Amino acid sequence: MSWLNDLLWGESIGHSILLLSFVIAVGIQLGKIKVFGVSLGITLILFVGIVMGQLGFSINHGVLHFFKEFGLILFVYSVGMQVGPGFFSSFKKGGITLNMLACGIVFLGVVITILMHYVTGIPMTTMVGILSGAVTNTPGLGAAQQAFNDMDGMNDPTIALGYAVAYPLGVIGIILSIIVIRYIFRISFEKENEQLKNQETAANTARPVSLLIKNPAINNKTVAELFQLIDRDFVISRVWHANKRIEIASATTVLHEGDKILVVTTDQDKEAVKMFFGEEFNMERSEWLKMDSQLINRRILITKPELNGKHLGDLKLRSTYGINITRVNRAGVDLVANPHLTLQVGDRVNVVGTAECIANVEKVLGNSMKRLNEPNLITIFVGIFLGILVGSIPLAFPGIPQPVKLGLAGGPLIVAILISRFGYKYKLITYTTMSANLMLREMGIAMFLACVGIGAGEGFVDTIVNNGGFAWIGYGFIITVVPLLIIGCIARYFYKVNYFTLMGLIAGSTTDPPALAYSNTTAGNDAPSVGYATVYPLTMFLRVLTAQLLILFFC
Repeated sequence: MSWLNDLLWGESIGHSILLLSFVIAVGIQLGKIKVFGVSLGITLILFVGIVMGQLGFSINHGVLHFFKEFGLILFVYSVGMQVGPGFFSSFKKGGITLNMLACGIVFLGVVITILMHYVTGIPMTTMVGILSGAVTNTPGLGAAQQAFNDMDGMNDPTIALGYAVAYPLGVIGIILSIIVIRYIFRISFEKENEQLKNQETAANTARPVSLLIKNPAINNKTVAELFQLIDRDFVISRVWHANKRIEIASATTVLHEGDKILVVTTDQDKEAVKMFFGEEFNMERSEWLKMDSQLINRRILITKPELNGKHLGDLKLRSTYGINITRVNRAGVDLVANPHLTLQVGDRVNVVGTAECIANVEKVLGNSMKRLNEPNLITIFVGIFLGILVGSIPLAFPGIPQPVKLGLAGGPLIVAILISRFGYKYKLITYTTMSANLMLREMGIAMFLACVGIGAGEGFVDTIVNNGGFAWIGYGFIITVVPLLIIGCIARYFYKVNYFTLMGLIAGSTTDPPALAYSNTTAGNDAPSVGYATVYPLTMFLRVLTAQLLILFFC
């Protein structure tokens, strides 16, 4: 039975993979268990790893280090690819306020961590681990470990121990803060829902509107000439002439007073477009479709790589095939199909025309789901390659004895954000199905958490019992709750942030999926998810950066 002994207790590759697989499988299964409606999810992998490490199971140091760092790279890169397209747009309009409030939560937590370091005398390495656990931010943990390893050439197990000790009460503290704010301000869900309905939706979302032309200045003008008269974002889809003839609008279509038109525009430009043309009348888009049986409406997928990064107007689809494109759906959001809109693989183009014309457009755009299902591995590994290069560049700052590096967490995260947003300009196909991205992300974080747990498990019980671990739990709870309550009250009292959006802000500023799940269930709408997505990219970046800076400044 020596083979079994070697497999369970040896240092072979088989032993390493066997132990990692067991820890990950058991951790994921236990993570599905809910207590008071809340589960720790995939984070239970960390605690299963700690238990196995405490029982004496271990992995060769070199192998453990490789799996941990590679898992971290996969995780942060896939997160960057997911949030990248919305990273820059999140700073527009109300997103600026939400992001500044989220920054306040991040920096207030860092200030409290520094104060506790001086007051309690706990090493900053441990305090950074407690901070990362208190705000449930695993990439911050990875960034801190990487920064310390680059500086001293060794690992500090107290970083992971602090994280593991503070994490469970961190999840509870985040949800508790959401509940406390609700009772402080005596929130009425009915009023919050009413406020949401009255709020203006995103400015770039395409909206159809039926208009009657009454402006004499438009009489006998072509559609192309109208764009020189009004600088607004709109597309004319159909024209119902006074003689009851319907046609698909093209650049040469002549408009007259009394014509009825179907216009697709944004909420921001809707009133200006209405005033320019005449007045709105009540006619649903479905009624326009019924008026001419020869015309059909179809969404076509852009799947040809050569179209990635091209402007819609460059394809000349309207003049060549006699169709009209009214909207482009990207990641669930309808965009107005103006000629300057940059196309990306994975976009869904809304086309109106005859069946024959649409079939021709289909050949141009691709419309092959099979192509989208094929993973674009070149972009992934080019991004990881560039991310490691960027993360390895030493950046010297005055007052810091050691050069700052973005590391294996920060580098791939930043590069993934940039590639997902601007990669089309360099002919990189950045589209990845949601399931593929999720698989990559979950595989990465599972490997990372399993390795961290196994590596930290040996001294976990001793830390809790003999080295002040119970006090760490209390410090972590303070770091969790105090910033959330202070900034949450400021957001509600001074900025009048909708409570459902505030729930998403709190969950996003702590990058905490269990808190988001609780918020979505409680709210019964998608407002928490919108708030979460708005602040998540910047918060994730700041969590990774501040964790490294604390290590470099104070260690």
